[in-house]
Amino acid sequence: MKALKFNSISEFKTSKITTMPISSWYEITQEMINDFAKATNDYQWIHTDTEKAAKFSPFKKTIAHGFLSVSMLSKMIDEVITIKSIKTGFNYGLNKVRFPSPVPVDSKIRLHSSIIQVEDYPKGIKVTFNCKIEIENTKKPACIAEFIILLFE
Repeated sequence: MKALKFNSISEFKTSKITTMPISSWYEITQEMINDFAKATNDYQWIHTDTEKAAKFSPFKKTIAHGFLSVSMLSKMIDEVITIKSIKTGFNYGLNKVRFPSPVPVDSKIRLHSSIIQVEDYPKGIKVTFNCKIEIENTKKPACIAEFIILLFE
């Protein structure tokens, strides 16, 4: 995977790039799932109780929170595109978020994305990405969403 690199917002906008590189694979460990549960106070057994999940879950192991996958979008987008002049960026929001397939513990995920829209925003731009988080060796994605970020020079 080779990141797209631009010197400025102006250079990025004139590039007319739509398809983004694919991100690296990220393994979803039980430690990550447990840390996410602590951060969100979501201790549902399907995520955190390995023994109960092995016995009662249809997946026979714990699964990641859907929002854990969504929370990784910022990191994965940041990995595949760099605009050197950017001083700061903010998550603006999400559209059309769905979780077609659960992410079992110890699975690997990666991002496939494209740019839907680039809009001027006061002192920056608003970029909307079409995102699909793939699970290694699984047909259905973990997450599909439109992810919107603000970038400022």
